[in-house]
Amino acid sequence: MPNPHIGSSLDDFLKEEGLYEDATNYAVKRVLAWQLEKAMSEQGLTKSEMARRMGTSRAHLDRLLDPANDKVQLDTVERAASVLGRRVRLVLV
Repeated sequence: MPNPHIGSSLDDFLKEEGLYEDATNYAVKRVLAWQLEKAMSEQGLTKSEMARRMGTSRAHLDRLLDPANDKVQLDTVERAASVLGRRVRLVLV
């Protein structure tokens, strides 16, 4: 007998409501911002020093690290990763 308390998945719900793509994009940006800030912290880099090494402004870096700002260019992410000794890997699923 199926469990009556189990409904659709969160993904199914978001798709039905037309929110799946926005929610996914927001989650990806939050994770990216978190990973960059974590790597900066591990290396003892301030935002000012990170921006200087990237050859950009502190305001530009703040936009990159803002989880709610999804207007990020790939070359900016790659430059930040390079400064941190990391690389960007994209996967299409």
